[in-house]
Amino acid sequence: MSRVNLRSTVGSGAGDSWARRILLTVSSEDSFPECLVYAIEREFPSIVVEQATSLDAACDTFEHPVCLILIDTEFLQDIDTHAAAFMRCHPSAPIVLVQHDSRVPVSIQDVLDLKIVRSVLPMDLKLDVWLSVIRLMLRGGEYFPLAMFQSFAKGLSDRAPDHSLQIEQSATDRAGFDEMGELTEREFQILEMVARGLQNKIIAATLRLSEHTVKIHLHNIITKLGAHNRTEAAAVFHARKDTFYGGMERSRQPGISQSSA
Repeated sequence: MSRVNLRSTVGSGAGDSWARRILLTVSSEDSFPECLVYAIEREFPSIVVEQATSLDAACDTFEHPVCLILIDTEFLQDIDTHAAAFMRCHPSAPIVLVQHDSRVPVSIQDVLDLKIVRSVLPMDLKLDVWLSVIRLMLRGGEYFPLAMFQSFAKGLSDRAPDHSLQIEQSATDRAGFDEMGELTEREFQILEMVARGLQNKIIAATLRLSEHTVKIHLHNIITKLGAHNRTEAAAVFHARKDTFYGGMERSRQPGISQSSA
């Protein structure tokens, strides 16, 4: 194990040593510049910065309580195996993932998988903003850079078309329209609104029905279409909406009864 003491002399009077806390960084040698250490200890006089060069070294006892742990993304794959040790040795210290290159954003899924990681801290922020984020986390707050969510949203957008086609194809292959039964006009209205992504309570308010009644209609729709859930029913609607509209036109012809309860 290797641990480097980066303590500066800023505000380090002996009389207040009992109140000191440690901000612990976990990174390879020289990846956390001394100028930043100086800025932290100047901004937060009760904080002493210490650096561990491995996760094992970070799971050790220190002279003062550890209040915040900044872990470099180079240790991303090993954080989970040290989670129990961190909780045991530093139970009050939030774990923060430090990101040196914001052009390669950390995956939201990676952060969610690491349940002990509370925040992600970019290192390319302006110093005053960076110190404000440190202050936020020392007070129990959490921080995640916008780039993480932009990357996540783009990934969802890129995958959505293929996923939608898979649902539609699956539903179309399984749903036999010759055997699906006829939808009433009210059921058709509700299916059309479901296909637009509207929630039951919105459908109920629009059609002046109770949510319970909407749920009953939706259950009947799913049964008639041979679908498993509302998502598949909506996919069936989008795949064969021309068939649905044609069927509804025929059902409105004289002599054909319809139910709109």
